[in-house]
Amino acid sequence: MKALGVVGGSGAPVPVVCSSVRNHRFRVSFSSSPSSGPKTVEQVGIAAPKSEYKPGVFDDLFLNLFRNKLVQEVGWDSEKPGYDGLIEVANRLMMKGTTNTATVEAAVRILRSLFPPYLLELYKMLIVPIGGGKIAAMMVARVTVLTCQWLMGPCKLNSVDLPDGISCSSGVYVERCKYLEESKCVGICTNTCKFPTQSFFKDHMGVPLLMEPNFGDYSCQFKFGVLPPLDDTIVKEPCLEACPNASQRRTVARNIDITACPKT
Repeated sequence: MKALGVVGGSGAPVPVVCSSVRNHRFRVSFSSSPSSGPKTVEQVGIAAPKSEYKPGVFDDLFLNLFRNKLVQEVGWDSEKPGYDGLIEVANRLMMKGTTNTATVEAAVRILRSLFPPYLLELYKMLIVPIGGGKIAAMMVARVTVLTCQWLMGPCKLNSVDLPDGISCSSGVYVERCKYLEESKCVGICTNTCKFPTQSFFKDHMGVPLLMEPNFGDYSCQFKFGVLPPLDDTIVKEPCLEACPNASQRRTVARNIDITACPKT
């Protein structure tokens, strides 16, 4: 059994316990004090949200902040309000990039601009080294659930297998990604969300991340603490039937092969 210490809000160390079970997997649990005994993630109130997400008081703030940063990068804004306008600006970001790499780099700049200066570097220096990076991975998973449902829809914490064989609650399962469902585009998903988000967390926060979107049911699995493969087969995903960009291409040129998304 391993006990990893982190500092709680009161200044006292809060042990994080990874205990092995019969099949050599591990369970992560928290306790507020050494004498209170271990508590599971669900017991400390960081459980997965309900299947129906109700917008919170800060959701409009998060949406407007993200949209403003997106508009600054693109240099254009949609006339549509709210989430519909956000999707149109995201589509413009993808179409503006001369290459997929340029689009991914632009999206990474947007993500970096959402954080105060030096915060990301401090996280890498002070938090990531604790417990071999597991604490940092679990922390960002919880922050993702708490702050990103306005963008993705209902999501919940779950356990993922890390490269060292340990299973920790550093996963986030998105039941049906609103961003993918509304954009209806593989290219927008991969080049303005999946690849830049993976790059942002690894390069600027020091936390490896693998995102596994499912284009069949629009779900997505985040695996914090897991490196993405060097050769990601997602780039071979075909366009969705409902993709508006593919539909435009069908109208303009009937003979174009659209089995592969032009932006993947």
